[in-house]
Amino acid sequence: MDQENKSQVDFVLLSLIVCLFIFSLLTIYSGSGQYVDGDLFYFVKRQAIWYTAGLLIMAAVARFDYELLERGAFILYAAGIGLLLLVHFFGLSKKGSQRWLDLGVFELQPSEFMKIFLILVLASQLSKIGSERISFKASIPAALKTVGLAILPFGLILAQPDLGSALIIGVIACVLVFTSSISWKMLTTILTGAVSVIAGFIYMYANHLEMLSKVFSPHQLGRIYGWLNPVESGSDYGYQLKQAVLGIGSGRLTGSGFTKGTQVQDGSVPEVHTDFIFAVVGEEFGFIGSAMLLCVYFVLIYRIIIISLKANNLFGTYICAGTVGLLTFQVFQNIAMTIGLMPITGVALPFISYGGSSLLTNMLALGLVFSVQMRTRQYLFG
Repeated sequence: MDQENKSQVDFVLLSLIVCLFIFSLLTIYSGSGQYVDGDLFYFVKRQAIWYTAGLLIMAAVARFDYELLERGAFILYAAGIGLLLLVHFFGLSKKGSQRWLDLGVFELQPSEFMKIFLILVLASQLSKIGSERISFKASIPAALKTVGLAILPFGLILAQPDLGSALIIGVIACVLVFTSSISWKMLTTILTGAVSVIAGFIYMYANHLEMLSKVFSPHQLGRIYGWLNPVESGSDYGYQLKQAVLGIGSGRLTGSGFTKGTQVQDGSVPEVHTDFIFAVVGEEFGFIGSAMLLCVYFVLIYRIIIISLKANNLFGTYICAGTVGLLTFQVFQNIAMTIGLMPITGVALPFISYGGSSLLTNMLALGLVFSVQMRTRQYLFG
């Protein structure tokens, strides 16, 4: 990368990532004490290693010309589908889910990379439509192709089962479709269909509960019951949610203090350093700390939107839009499930939760955003 492009790095976006890095280490240190026996920095050191690897990947991708990926997007997508099929037949099972490929040195979770591959292939396909709004008739093949590309990984991931990642796949597709040039009439039709599907699930839950067992696994149904009836399920599926809400509520305005959260430190909230790490934020840093974290996320998403609007081609615009959908839904779903607004799906809090797969995926997505931003040219007359 030449000096001119290096000077174009969005240092505000980079600074936000560093802030999230530091805050992640603090919250993981506080929340992981119940899981370690001896080395209190065990998870902190591992997260620092993952972050270092993620930053290196982000830098490498940022230096790569994203436009070269447009032609190879479908190849990457096909490779991702192939990996998901391998998981389906030969995958490693953990806690009732078959999501990983055992490569000996490490375990690969293809569903995470599929999110990036889907962003690239949909960005490639939708950019061919152009920037002008097309007719309803012309939108039919574009919409069918988009739905077809999204439904295959959605189904394979849902079968693992991994409802959280499947929902992210669906959200990415919806965001890219709604930011494309497909006609408003077609978008309304797609939205109506989505609402009808949700209404159908609600109807089945209220009147034909046995039919839901054909769509969701018993574990997923248990999480839905725990979400809708946390008091009645307080001893099993609703226990995690109940304890998390108690902890966040006790944090009040300023929080109980770093490493001083009662619910967090006595082990009442399971998986508090991974999926439920927002319970640490809410209990120990209170409303002020939680609001500050949300502000960081807001500015992060805002910067990506600005980069999207300034991109010199539609492929770059759609890459950024897909990344916005990827990150925004993860933030919303994780926090919402921790406070009882959404079912528990195992979606990590971006850049904060402990774990490598999700972190590397998000860093890879940000690397693509930086690649778009660093290659955006400003012209005097637009």
